[in-house]
Amino acid sequence: MLSGMKQTNEYSRYLEVCEKAVHAAGKVVLDWVDRFEPRQKRAPNDLVTQADLAAQETITRIVHEAFPDHLIVGEESPAAERAASGDRFRWIIDPVDGTTNFVHGVPHYAVSLALERQGEVLVGAVFDPNARECYTAVQGRGSALNGQPIATSAARTLPEALAAVGFPYDVTRQSPDLVLFLEAATRCRSVRRTGSAALNLAYVAAGRFDLFWSYSTHVWDIAAGVLLVTEAGGVVTAPDGGPLDLDSGKFLAAATPELHAELLALARQVAP
Repeated sequence: MLSGMKQTNEYSRYLEVCEKAVHAAGKVVLDWVDRFEPRQKRAPNDLVTQADLAAQETITRIVHEAFPDHLIVGEESPAAERAASGDRFRWIIDPVDGTTNFVHGVPHYAVSLALERQGEVLVGAVFDPNARECYTAVQGRGSALNGQPIATSAARTLPEALAAVGFPYDVTRQSPDLVLFLEAATRCRSVRRTGSAALNLAYVAAGRFDLFWSYSTHVWDIAAGVLLVTEAGGVVTAPDGGPLDLDSGKFLAAATPELHAELLALARQVAP
């Protein structure tokens, strides 16, 4: 890919643009508070607003000004634009991760942006515009919150873990996310469902949550967050313990290898 000083300089430039874009998009999202009209997409709880569209347009403009040859894939992009990128650089956008929260006035949502190439996420940022918290990560250089290094917690067992879970829009009693939740709820210290996968992963990276799983996210929900967790010292795999396929949206994330092993064993038992 890139090497030595050139790689360092390039990655610094990628991160600079990434941070600029999420901050600008966050401002756009807040500007739309109390004056948007939600529209249903695939399900009654799968919503989009003018804030989502305007924030994605803002990110797209900033990224293309800096890197006109890079691909851009966003949650609000047409399906035709979501094809595999081959060896090209691909910016992955979730303009408002937690749109349902946004619509209901719950101040827990974020802008997520990551740069990926050949399945590897190079830089990522998750920005919470309400808390003014910007989580960033660069491959091989660690994770940070507002410029200060962060690390995952030291939790090693389920009974000491504060967990997070995300459910699909069309959740059923058989959904693996829910099946695993029902078992984990009796074994973990507690379990949270916040409505934002990007912030859940950011919280794992910062040591606020200890683990997080989902079988129903999309690449734009998790691309930046996965890098945050791994660069902060955590472990993220596919639900079977194998390498994570970002585009599958299915993963287990934990603060430590020991905690991940317990989560993986439970997942294999109840949600094979």
